[in-house]
Amino acid sequence: MSALLTRRTLLGAAAGAGAAMALGGTPASANPGGRGRPGRHDAQLMRWASDTWTSIAAMADESTGLVADNIDADLTTRSGYTSPTNIGGYLWSCVVARDLRIINPGECRRRIARTLATLDRMEKHEPSGMFFNWYDEATGDVLRVWPDDGNAVHPFVSSVDMGWLGAALYLVAQADSSNRKAALRLYDAMRWDIFYDRGWWRPGGANYGGFWVEDPGRSDAGLLPPTTGEGPDLWYHVGHHYDTAISEARMVNYLGIIRGQIPPEAYFATFRTFPPDWDWQEMPPVGQREEYVGIPVYEGAYTYRGMHVVPGWGGSMFEELMPDLFVPEAAWAPNSWGQNHPLHVRAQREHGLDDARYGYWGFSPCSNPAGGYREYGVDALGLNPDGYFSDQERTNYDWRNPPTAYGDGVVTPHAAFLAMMYERDAAIANLTRLEANFDAYGPGGFHDAVAVRSGQVAHRHLSLDQSMIMGALGNVIRPDGMRRWFATTEVERALRPVIGLESFSAEA
Repeated sequence: MSALLTRRTLLGAAAGAGAAMALGGTPASANPGGRGRPGRHDAQLMRWASDTWTSIAAMADESTGLVADNIDADLTTRSGYTSPTNIGGYLWSCVVARDLRIINPGECRRRIARTLATLDRMEKHEPSGMFFNWYDEATGDVLRVWPDDGNAVHPFVSSVDMGWLGAALYLVAQADSSNRKAALRLYDAMRWDIFYDRGWWRPGGANYGGFWVEDPGRSDAGLLPPTTGEGPDLWYHVGHHYDTAISEARMVNYLGIIRGQIPPEAYFATFRTFPPDWDWQEMPPVGQREEYVGIPVYEGAYTYRGMHVVPGWGGSMFEELMPDLFVPEAAWAPNSWGQNHPLHVRAQREHGLDDARYGYWGFSPCSNPAGGYREYGVDALGLNPDGYFSDQERTNYDWRNPPTAYGDGVVTPHAAFLAMMYERDAAIANLTRLEANFDAYGPGGFHDAVAVRSGQVAHRHLSLDQSMIMGALGNVIRPDGMRRWFATTEVERALRPVIGLESFSAEA
């Protein structure tokens, strides 16, 4: 089971009511990438969206409506397993495909209804309404044996994976009236406080990476009463909390705050950087100490190419921007996310083009062109001293003596599509070059990754990465096209007053 926990399920950190004033109204636009010349690249973007949908549809089992984790480039062999993140990504991709008129409304409704009906009958942790992390996409059965190697799988509930399924269910409830009741039945049953550790060592608490419902035989699993106070004891992953702000796992805090199940204090309890006296981190941070809703916050940032950027754990694009697919973070929090998102994109672009001189950019966990799966990122933008690296050689960034040369850089298209929400033309140009110069594109859209110096390509589609592409295109082709379904007045009233309080130390 330990190998499974190194996948996207656990990619974050080793991982108050006083803010809640009512704000109504229509969500503001947070799509700087949509301010380009109208229609300039519409045909190209639509072709990419349509082909990406082709691979997502090929991954979906016709009987269950569950989408596989991945499929080969010729769209014939599915992985044999799926996760809540994958299922959520399929649901929001159906909505985007409908809104972009790739599929008609009837097909969208039927696909979503089939998936929701399967979810409704699938085995899960009933007291919290949370699903386990691995299922057979052809049957909906919980996986207890890993199909690739025959290893035993102990059913695990991942907080970050459930965040994406929960967000997708809420989005579907707003976007598809015919499936609203079924989506809300699943969404309303979810208890986000099942992950919330109030007794963590920092004020404000933190979310566990997840829990097992049976003894996994691991030293970092602790048998504890459920944090909700309901149901039998659980084996919490006590060795892992999501404790960094720049993380895809912040969606769990968002959903918990929206539902009133996790307090706003938890949002501010996560690290922007570690404090300056933690001298083992990637580099000395710059910043100052602030306080929000009674929680002390060190507003730290890292310095890279003259920019002050609040780092993630690994410096990857999806840590920074995946939640922004749903929540208009830049508009609702202009002094924090509104500063950091464009700076992170700029830093990734400058790393690929000017620092490492790969000629291409966009770094995030993805298929390894040499085989398997690996975390990629910009080392200088990550708190992790061991780093997510941008090349196969794992070239380490040392702020005291930065590298003068890098190796075989690995670029993943989904990172550039996420960046398109902030640098539309630069991202399109980058992707256009990837398609033209490598065997990086097929009937299902972009292949998952390219090693740009060797030319080696990961000829595979990952459903999560393809669904991030669909979500980003949904927000770019129709400005805020996907966000508008999630960022309702209810969500804005609960979340905007919290995230809008803060000012990061990010600056150009």
